[in-house]
Amino acid sequence: CNRVEEEGFGSGIGTSPCAERSRARRRSAPFRAFLTPDSERAAPFTWWVPSRVSAEGPRMVQSRARKPHLQLRELSEESCAFTLAGTDASVANAMRRVMFAQVPTIAIDLVEVEANTSVLNDEFIAHRMGLIPMVSHRVDEMQMPIEAEEDDFTDVTLTLSVVCTEEKMDVTSNHLQPDPSYPDIVPIHHNPESLDGDQPDKGILIVKLKKNQELKLRCVARKGMGKDHAKWSPVATVTYQFQPDIRINRELMNTLTDQQKEEWVASCPTKVFRINPLTKEVEVENPSAYKYDDECILKAEEMGKPGLVDIKMKMDTFNFQVESTGAHPPEHIVLRALGILLEKLSVIQLTLETEGDEPDDV
Repeated sequence: CNRVEEEGFGSGIGTSPCAERSRARRRSAPFRAFLTPDSERAAPFTWWVPSRVSAEGPRMVQSRARKPHLQLRELSEESCAFTLAGTDASVANAMRRVMFAQVPTIAIDLVEVEANTSVLNDEFIAHRMGLIPMVSHRVDEMQMPIEAEEDDFTDVTLTLSVVCTEEKMDVTSNHLQPDPSYPDIVPIHHNPESLDGDQPDKGILIVKLKKNQELKLRCVARKGMGKDHAKWSPVATVTYQFQPDIRINRELMNTLTDQQKEEWVASCPTKVFRINPLTKEVEVENPSAYKYDDECILKAEEMGKPGLVDIKMKMDTFNFQVESTGAHPPEHIVLRALGILLEKLSVIQLTLETEGDEPDDV
């Protein structure tokens, strides 16, 4: 029933009998889900779903309540790595999408160009200004313009005024002057003092000026989300993959010489395996580093030892890698995304409890 009809796809013309049977099942067995009363629940978010529809109506069975847990593996100022276990891909992908699109940050939204004699046109510079990550620890104090009332905190004004008096000059985010009312809302790594010396951190490059060229701007930074524009996304990237379940065939491994073991271990580019210096046995050192490149499997086949290692995906365990733009610390992004996801689930739970007496309308 997973076959796509070659004729009349999406139009209802030329559909296969298989597709018609699938539609009939969907019409005769509408999905219904509701929560049991608090006194009968075994755990939060315990769902009752129909397992089979008969002439007497749906027979209800209780699904197994999952208990996801998160383990932090690495943490730095710019990135973090963690393992999410005890759930499925729908939750993992929801977390990833929330981190990308719904964790709010501050970014430059409006740019008023008063003078620009550089080689870049106004629109190009305005686009570059919007993509400069801003320190966003006060984002919760702000309101989006579309939701704001008259006295709400919505705008932060930054200015830039530069004239090149030398042969050439780099205009960077360090040239931006913060709003006197909000001096802590600035571009990341903002360091105006570096403009007077030969310090390595010169900020994020905006444009290069030749002698006598000028750039003068007024910028308005506002609160927003990545789903509205990428400049408000707090992450450079968020990736996850299934945790590998790696099992070595000890009988076959013991038939290899020490040199063959070293060659096989070296064939894995991400250093998943190691040789124990005491026992000379090959061990799995870092399973999370495996990238499903199959190099160790191909090497085993090349050595005439197929089946030397068996690698499968753990379908309920995910290895995440989160890289922040600098607007928020990476751990804050993860915790904020979890809070947003739980808030959405709470809304669904409340809706289902409110309408639980009328399951036909759910």
